[in-house]
Amino acid sequence: MKPSNAQNLDHAAIKAETLIESLPWLQNFHGKVVVVKFGGNAMVDESLQQAFAQDMAYLRWVGIKPVVVHGGGPQISARLKELGIESEFRGGFRVTTPETIGVVRDVLRNQISASLAEMIREAGAGAQVLSGEDSNLFRAAVTTLEGEDGPIDIGLVGEVNLVNPRVVFESLDRGDIPVISTVAPDGNGNLLNVNADLAASALAVALGAEKLMVLTDVPGLYSDWPNTDSLVSEISAAELEAMLPSLESGMIPKMQACLEAVRGGVPHAHIIDGRTPHSILLEIFTKTGFGTMVSPE
Repeated sequence: MKPSNAQNLDHAAIKAETLIESLPWLQNFHGKVVVVKFGGNAMVDESLQQAFAQDMAYLRWVGIKPVVVHGGGPQISARLKELGIESEFRGGFRVTTPETIGVVRDVLRNQISASLAEMIREAGAGAQVLSGEDSNLFRAAVTTLEGEDGPIDIGLVGEVNLVNPRVVFESLDRGDIPVISTVAPDGNGNLLNVNADLAASALAVALGAEKLMVLTDVPGLYSDWPNTDSLVSEISAAELEAMLPSLESGMIPKMQACLEAVRGGVPHAHIIDGRTPHSILLEIFTKTGFGTMVSPE
């Protein structure tokens, strides 16, 4: 049965109301940079990848400037397994050797970045593949972990300590969406595997971004996990800093990234459930928002 004219009018009215609701956010974010850390299940589910690419293209066409930063743990593990190389983790970090860093670099740039950039182009926007190596975008320092029995060696793993955002600004000025993988040289030119959450945070600060948005596989931050009624919709930087040591290990770098972003001048940072299609648009353009928002003091 075809819908009646009245039903068609109702549907049209709902669409119009949604568009009008988005107007203040379109005005607020027009011309602003939004850094999105792409990760979690959204990276391995093709339908979620397509929805994410559509979100990025939509943001670009309404005058917002999205910048995508990504990691790629599952894909790297899969490639290493194909090559007969065992994945090893210590303290939540992938142990990265001279043998594996080339695999990490190749998977991130030539597999994940290239595929995502192509999806964004198919969705109607320009995209440019970049990494921390390009035009001195990132400089990193080796990460040292302290264990109960002393330092833990995790190899060629680093944290961003210097950002030169010129190549990203140039990409945005051309109308492209930068798609950035997180490998970066240290001061001696050695390539390091860099945590993508913290790299996205450092880049958001350097770009003067309006938002940092981190996609995860959970609805947001819980104050009393696993109590699902304890979902936090908004938290201050001070409150988050006090809670940080008690969080699960997988959540710590994501929340640390949000904390460092707002402490560095980014007005808001968000943890968003990437398993929900178009969660980026729901967060930016609706009154209720989506996930957990971190605000300054």
